[in-house]
Amino acid sequence: MKIERPAILITDDDREFRETLGRVLAPRGYDTLFASNGEEALSMLVDHEVHLLLLDYHMARLTGVETMRLAQRMRIGLPCVLLSAELDDEIRQQAKQAHAFSVLSKPVTGQQITSTVKKALAAAYGCKVESRP
Repeated sequence: MKIERPAILITDDDREFRETLGRVLAPRGYDTLFASNGEEALSMLVDHEVHLLLLDYHMARLTGVETMRLAQRMRIGLPCVLLSAELDDEIRQQAKQAHAFSVLSKPVTGQQITSTVKKALAAAYGCKVESRP
């Protein structure tokens, strides 16, 4: 299987952070979609092809882990990466139980996020993802 332009749904209640991640990922060949909360992300999964979900942990209504669990019921095998500025052992454990591909501490570097995205997509789809460097 070859994915020419993987779609990444970036879910974070911080608009500036969402857009920053989009500016990092789009030039590397990824389509980026944005959601401001978990409910919006779940709604977007119904209408859009998404290959990877990036989620902030701390959001109103649904946490990133709650959103991840619901998203993975909708799309079995959907890789998810959790991000948190207040990362602790409890959040790491919740993410592990929810089968997160990775958990990253904010702030993240462009290198960290692109490397993690590339690895998650390759692991989930068993193929090389054709994105620009």
